[in-house]
Amino acid sequence: MSSSNPYQDDRGNKDRSITNPAGQGTAMPRSKSGPVTSAPGGPFLIGEAMTGGYGKGPDILHECTIAVDRGEIAVIVGPNGAGKSTAMKAVFGMLDVRSGRVLLDGEDITALTPQDRVVKGMGFVPQTHNIFTSMTVEENLEMGAFIRKDDFRDTMAQVYDLFPILKEKRYQAAGELSGGQRQQVAVGRALMTKPKVLMLDEPTAGVSPIVMDELFDRIIEVARTGIPILMVEQNARQALEIADKGYVLVQGRNAFTDTGKALMADPEVRRSFLGG
Repeated sequence: MSSSNPYQDDRGNKDRSITNPAGQGTAMPRSKSGPVTSAPGGPFLIGEAMTGGYGKGPDILHECTIAVDRGEIAVIVGPNGAGKSTAMKAVFGMLDVRSGRVLLDGEDITALTPQDRVVKGMGFVPQTHNIFTSMTVEENLEMGAFIRKDDFRDTMAQVYDLFPILKEKRYQAAGELSGGQRQQVAVGRALMTKPKVLMLDEPTAGVSPIVMDELFDRIIEVARTGIPILMVEQNARQALEIADKGYVLVQGRNAFTDTGKALMADPEVRRSFLGG
């Protein structure tokens, strides 16, 4: 995000390791996946063969597997009600994973609370209610550093480098900003924790195409610093264009898993999920 974090010449490591075969679902008759061999040590973050739901309710996820490695952008796409955000929340510990597990850098964190996962290095940006509207932009960013005991001014400078409009409006109430600027505040606040992995739930929901492109550009810049990004997106085509890895979910199951480029080129994926 700044000169102290030089970007890689090429985004992501282009590793095609995907998932454990046990995580592949059966929702579609011709469902298929990409490579399933794991990289040495496995992905940096993986929700493996997750089955679960909310409280005592029925299972929403069915042996669903999603993963992301260092420097990658992994996106979760699929039709409405496919369980995309639910899968993200399962990885973050916001619903019961009745079977399966979540590993962060090789450590089993399945039993940890969301708060403990933040301490472990997970940054999560929910789709809505993700900023403090009555607080200034800078106060929102300071709130993001609540778990830190070191000097976070360098991180704040990096966030301002990434989102220059936030520096310009740093003393303005966050609730007065546009939708796209609010999303920048939310992402910036998550980055203030110095996360090891960044999770974004529909970051471009409700913004214009121009703002969406700008947000995706900034997401790419974050990935270039080496931070893995796991993202749920309704704008499937645009998300897969920037993705190293893509997961298409249907009814809480993995329907297709491959690189973003391969999924974009798959005729069945294009016909069923990308509008032809």
